[in-house]
Amino acid sequence: MADVRLAEYVFAPHYAAPLPCVVTRAVTLHAESSPTSEPLAELTVGESFEVLEVLREVAWGVSPEHRLAGYVDRKALDLAA
Repeated sequence: MADVRLAEYVFAPHYAAPLPCVVTRAVTLHAESSPTSEPLAELTVGESFEVLEVLREVAWGVSPEHRLAGYVDRKALDLAA
């Protein structure tokens, strides 16, 4: 799966439009869906996070502030934002 904004540059079997969210509590952005995987960044309250997919307890997406893609605890996001 790839961000639909990359469709012009990257071939993928599926594309997703990002769902803009707001971080509601400090959370770690991880490289993989496991909370024990490599930490990539710390997201703070009020930062934006663009969700591309929700997988059980985690959301996969992009942190625009850090310019990184990864997984976060979905309970740390306001999905209605």
